[in-house]
Amino acid sequence: MLVLFDIDGTLTTGGPARAAFQLALEETYGTAGPIATHDFSGKTDPRITRELLTAAGCRPRDIEAGLPRFWTRYLSELEARIDGHPVTVLPGVHELLEALAAREDVHLGLVTGNVAGGARLKLLSARLWHHFPVGGFGSDNEVRNELPRVALDRASAHWGRTFRGSDAVIVGDTPRDVACGKAVGAATVAVATGRFSRAQLLDTEADRVLPDLVDTAATLEALTAPLG
Repeated sequence: MLVLFDIDGTLTTGGPARAAFQLALEETYGTAGPIATHDFSGKTDPRITRELLTAAGCRPRDIEAGLPRFWTRYLSELEARIDGHPVTVLPGVHELLEALAAREDVHLGLVTGNVAGGARLKLLSARLWHHFPVGGFGSDNEVRNELPRVALDRASAHWGRTFRGSDAVIVGDTPRDVACGKAVGAATVAVATGRFSRAQLLDTEADRVLPDLVDTAATLEALTAPLG
C-alpha cells in the first residue's frame, strides 16, 4: 500500500510561504495580484501564480518569461524566512507517520501542489521530510489531477514494484485532494484540518472523512482497512 499525503492543511499549517510568494511575485512581475484574498486551497503553486498574475492583467507570455526568476526568488525567500517562522505540525501527525513507517506493508509519499523545493523546505522545517522518499509536486505538472500518477511512477521506480492507483490512498484536506485521488482510482481519505468542514468534505464522496489525525489507531484503521 502506498499512502500519499498532501502537505498544507493536512500535515502542517502556517509558515512563511505566502509572504515569500508575495515578495517574489512583486520583485519579478511588479505585482502579486489579489494575493491577500486569493484561495490557495488544493491548487498547485504554478496554477496559483498564473491565477494571481492573470487577475493583475499580466500577459501569458510575460508570465512564462518571468517564471524561472520567480521560482528561484520564491525558494530563496522561503528558505531565508522559514527558520524564523517555521511551519507547525498538526496534532497527531508525528505519531501517525511513525506508526505507518513501522509497517512493512505501507510505503509513504506525497501528492502536493507545492513545487518540490518548497515541499522540501517546509517538511525539513517540520522534521518530516525523511518520511517521504517520493512524491508528485506542483513543479511536475500545473494540473493537480496529474500528480498522483507522477507519485505512483516514482514509487514504482523507488521500490522496484508496480504501484497502481488501486494500491494507493490519497490523504488531504480539500476537495481537490479527493478529486485527484479519484482521478487515478485511489482510495481517498479527507481530513477536516484545513479550511473545509467535515460536511463539505463529505460532499466530495471521499471514501472516508476524519475530523483530524489525532487518534492514531483510528486513523491507521481509516487508512489501511479495506473499503466496503
